[in-house]
Amino acid sequence: MILYLDTSSLLKVYLDEEHCGEVRAWIREVDVLATSRISLPEAAAALTRRRFRGDLSRAEFDDVLARLGADWSAYMRVDIDEVRSADVAVRRRLRGFDAVQLAAALTLSDTLGPDELAFSSFDAALNEAAGQEGVVVLET
Repeated sequence: MILYLDTSSLLKVYLDEEHCGEVRAWIREVDVLATSRISLPEAAAALTRRRFRGDLSRAEFDDVLARLGADWSAYMRVDIDEVRSADVAVRRRLRGFDAVQLAAALTLSDTLGPDELAFSSFDAALNEAAGQEGVVVLET
């Protein structure tokens, strides 16, 4: 089984925040973790916003960014399919990066079969769109 993490779920691997326990438990139950190639820069941007908003200390920011960077090669990184992403954005009325995340998950699902992929996000609209596309969505 492959667990696809969007950026909101990916960050819960590294930050102690609401629902991080559930994400970490799901991770222990799967064989492979996957995400889109956009997740690393998107995560770095989110961490930077939190750092300069005062939610993370400099040490916490540096630690999380370093651990994510060290682990990055262990994730199955799905390439961006801009045509499919655009189609998903229009059909499901998603924001740009959310459409990229869902398109990446759909590409994996097409390759593996829908029973071999679970999707994790903490964005309600993205989860709804993923479910409408036939993807198994893990929710808390």
